[in-house]
Amino acid sequence: MSSDIACKLARNAGIAMILASAAFLSACQVRPLYSESSGVTEKLSSVGFSPAGSRIEQQVRNHLVFLASRGAGEPEKPEYQVEMHATSTVADTLLTESDDTSRAGRVTVSVTYTLRAATDNHVIKAGSRATTALVDFPDQEFAKQRAIRDAQNRAADQVAEFVGADIAAALSR
Repeated sequence: MSSDIACKLARNAGIAMILASAAFLSACQVRPLYSESSGVTEKLSSVGFSPAGSRIEQQVRNHLVFLASRGAGEPEKPEYQVEMHATSTVADTLLTESDDTSRAGRVTVSVTYTLRAATDNHVIKAGSRATTALVDFPDQEFAKQRAIRDAQNRAADQVAEFVGADIAAALSR
């Protein structure tokens, strides 16, 4: 007798869970980020970026301009302005004990940014992102410097993708 009550109770609880999850999911507003109805592509094409102060910032900025405008360049009179600052650090990860030299490392590019409306200077989104690229250090100094620069470029492009996605998400609201 008690097992019948337990079965009915479990069945009713299961039905209630299904109905609750259906109601919860019906309120969800999942839609494509770059859909035409959201207007994100138009808003992204009206974003301006602050001038770069270093080679890393220039790499991030160039990639952000390309992502935001889909290759069309920066707008003359942007409706939104992004202030950003990018830094790069190089760290050794594997040291050879016999000669105290490093054979591998990682390059981290960090970006802090603030998205503002150009009309009233209202902050829409502020944040920071960082990415890491791994690098092998050759014995030749020029090759090592070139490997570091290539890793910085890879990390800068990747962090620009993250910042661009953050900006697109903020403008879609």
